[in-house]
Amino acid sequence: MPADARTALEHQFDRLLAENKFALVRLAGGYTNSSSDRDDLLQNIALSIWQALPGFRGECSERTFVFRIAHNRAITYLARNRSRFTVTEEDCELPDTGLNPEAALVREEQEGRLAGAVRALPIPYRQVVLLMLEDMEYNEIALILGISESNVGVRLSRARQMLRKIMEGRP
Repeated sequence: MPADARTALEHQFDRLLAENKFALVRLAGGYTNSSSDRDDLLQNIALSIWQALPGFRGECSERTFVFRIAHNRAITYLARNRSRFTVTEEDCELPDTGLNPEAALVREEQEGRLAGAVRALPIPYRQVVLLMLEDMEYNEIALILGISESNVGVRLSRARQMLRKIMEGRP
């Protein structure tokens, strides 16, 4: 590969990671239980993006391209490490909200329960929820996951029902 083409590819890679950094961190956190596992998954995602970038033909948006790779890596990562991932509320990392201590504790517990509930969802439903949390449209999610838009809606509806049951402590 000529030096100028490699430089352009490096700039595109750096830009894609910078533009999607926080979304990828959140996504990886939705599939892992610790910051070290999340960081491992993020490295796998970055490497896969780098390897796939020369073949990117622009048939979808760059964001869709990045998230499709990220989700494929996350699924592979889960499959390889399935025995290590059990959900506990202690594993949920939450930012400081700046609220008074009592309100902060209540919010922290609610966010921890919700994060645990999302991690407890079966993979097809977790994928849709995580992408919706990134403000993606049904058509983008469909492209990323390789399913129809109507299937996205069905999965999201079922995921919401499951989350309600989990959050209410119902079987």
